[in-house]
Amino acid sequence: MNPSVENILQKEYIDKEDIQFLLSLENADSERLFHHAHEVKTAQVGNKVFFRGLIEYSNICTKNCYYCGIRMDNGRYQRYTLSDDEVMEAARYAYEHNFASIVIQSGEQSSKSFTSAIGNLLRKIHAETGGKLHITLSLGEQTEETYKRWYEAGAHRYLLRIEVSNPSLYLKLHPGDNRHTHKARLEALSLLRKTGYQVGTGVMIGLPFQTTADLADDLCFFRDLDIDMVGMGPYIEHEDTPLWEYRNLLPSVAGRVDLSIKMVAILRIIMPDINIAATTAMQTLDPKGREKAIFAGANVIMPNLTPVQYRDNYLLYQNKPNVKDQPDETRKSLEKNIRAAGDEIGYGEWGDSRHFGKRITNDEF
Repeated sequence: MNPSVENILQKEYIDKEDIQFLLSLENADSERLFHHAHEVKTAQVGNKVFFRGLIEYSNICTKNCYYCGIRMDNGRYQRYTLSDDEVMEAARYAYEHNFASIVIQSGEQSSKSFTSAIGNLLRKIHAETGGKLHITLSLGEQTEETYKRWYEAGAHRYLLRIEVSNPSLYLKLHPGDNRHTHKARLEALSLLRKTGYQVGTGVMIGLPFQTTADLADDLCFFRDLDIDMVGMGPYIEHEDTPLWEYRNLLPSVAGRVDLSIKMVAILRIIMPDINIAATTAMQTLDPKGREKAIFAGANVIMPNLTPVQYRDNYLLYQNKPNVKDQPDETRKSLEKNIRAAGDEIGYGEWGDSRHFGKRITNDEF
């Protein structure tokens, strides 16, 4: 056992250099990192994993990010938007099966009809469930007014992934126009915090052109922004995107999974009381990827409740697993995996970020 690992893990503050060292660990040292993260998780947030029923509302997107399968210029997908009835059916499933929370996700749109439709859905869901079903939105960059309207309509968490915190790398992954700016992403995160949301973000891991220093900066970025929840996972290439041509620059599949689990573990250690998702992308590259993430510190998982007939048209990356599984199949499989990781499901609990709760309490005094 490398004594440096123990020295770093016992530090009160782990800096960027320490994080880079931890990301380079192998074998027994990696396992020590994962076990330490598991101990921190158990002590700080317990051994419950919270379900967020995922509803992929629409694959219509006004962005052209170079890595994403549903980018605006990809003409190979049939574009769709769920009806209110379809959304409500998925929300009812979550409510009746005691998930306590859902996530409404979509390609990025900001039209008046889109923002109004989301507000109406929020009010319908809250009316039908008596406000007992918590709602997270993941709908991209919006105006401050829109964020406020959705918050007032009943959404209290918002996930807006930065994807990469390095502005130079951001430029390599997005068109260089005013619809794809790093500055706008940061401003949107600030507006979400100002509005009162529990704010989440996240990154892709193992991208072309990405360095270990970039990943260490990503983790420091989460800490510096005092973020409440994080969803991050391995980058998975998609043949219908511009980034496909750089697939020869990618780390191996096993390498991307390993880096992703390390990122989860380190984040749990440096931000011990936030919510961290075990993302589907981890399972895509490793059948036990989500189990590994749960053991290493993740405490949120998102069963897909999107109607099956739409899922093949919401592929942000290739080979997404379980796209044909019915909700009952997904739920039972996740229950088994979570128990295998030594945790239990927090049925009937919102599972709000403890970090958020502490900050709000402190801000009141």
